[in-house]
Amino acid sequence: MANSEKIKSLIQEFVDADTINAVESFAQNKENDNKDADLIAKMFGYSLSGSFSSSSEDEQKKQVISFKNNLKLLIQKTWVEKDDVTLKEEILGRLEDLDCGQGKWKEVYTEFLTIIGSSVYLMFGQQTKSDDFGEYSLRIDPEFGIFWWFIKSLPEKAEWSDEKCRNAVLLGMYFLANY
Repeated sequence: MANSEKIKSLIQEFVDADTINAVESFAQNKENDNKDADLIAKMFGYSLSGSFSSSSEDEQKKQVISFKNNLKLLIQKTWVEKDDVTLKEEILGRLEDLDCGQGKWKEVYTEFLTIIGSSVYLMFGQQTKSDDFGEYSLRIDPEFGIFWWFIKSLPEKAEWSDEKCRNAVLLGMYFLANY
């Protein structure tokens, strides 16, 4: 069984078929589908009234602040090898500089994914570079494993609308702000 099949099989233990399809559709299609984003948000525990994808600018600002604060704390509390101290400081600086203002979501999409990837590397080390890290993350913490599966499903560079990039970034932020 190929590694991606193993991961999908494990994901099916925690996530219903409609949500799996929503993640795959969201990651593969250029067009924005708020229904997919709303299902993914629900998978990450979103339960507020109204839809995730139609959150107000004020709600988005609060989410960005919460994400930055939580990730900053997580990074600061992560013990790292001497060789990774510079990376840790770099991530904290990049996180501080991440500007998610109105109309900038497409600009921050790739930077956001870079920050997430580097942060996960700090937490898990070389393990993140192995082919079986997705499976490993699902086994040690299914919630985080599902989040990582979502992040790894996204294209590194998206030729998407600003709105779709907003949804992708805010979904990742939502999970980490509430993790």
